[in-house]
Amino acid sequence: MDTHNLIRSVPIFSELEESTIKQIVDIGLIRKYTKNSIVFLEEEAGAILFIISTGKVKIVRTDDEGREVILSILGPGDFFGEMALLDGMPRSATVVVLAASELFVINRREFIKLIEGSPQVATSLLGELTRRLRKADTQIENLSLKDAVGRVASVIIQIADDSGKIKKGQVYIDDFPLQQDLANMAGTSRETISRTIRQFMRLGYVDQQGNTFIINEYEKFKNIFS
Repeated sequence: MDTHNLIRSVPIFSELEESTIKQIVDIGLIRKYTKNSIVFLEEEAGAILFIISTGKVKIVRTDDEGREVILSILGPGDFFGEMALLDGMPRSATVVVLAASELFVINRREFIKLIEGSPQVATSLLGELTRRLRKADTQIENLSLKDAVGRVASVIIQIADDSGKIKKGQVYIDDFPLQQDLANMAGTSRETISRTIRQFMRLGYVDQQGNTFIINEYEKFKNIFS
């Protein structure tokens, strides 16, 4: 994806005038990251907004016992790092590259100038932050109130909503996360993930073809487990 189309695909920039899109393209640059590299660490000072052009990253935190908890998996068109830009506080999570990635980066000074000059960006950003807060509330509820099977189903639904492609009632998820990553998202073990997915397959809820995960009758699946 070229940089112009990348910026246009980001929700907080999608409705901007062409001149503003060009301005954003001009103030940023592309950085390349290899698989398993770290973009930044939790508690680091933050002065850059990141937009994913290609590849995939995971947003993680470490609990009190040193276990990794995955908050989100992001792909092309998604952005991260905005909180530290806005409040000047350290990074709230670590970002790890899951697949070789190209990230478009904008420094804090330029981003603040952009917000000051374009109220529409500020309004869109507030809307996106609110959406993420609501999503976080749902994740907390799922982890605290549901049993292991319900948590696994909720994570699958979250990934489907974020990156799945719907076709005739089925949702196809390409490059489905590894079972250990799913376990870290659901707050359970890899063995529980494997056992639950096999159970879902026996019941006809899901199928898997290579790295593509398929949810059959997606709305029915959501109704059962939401």
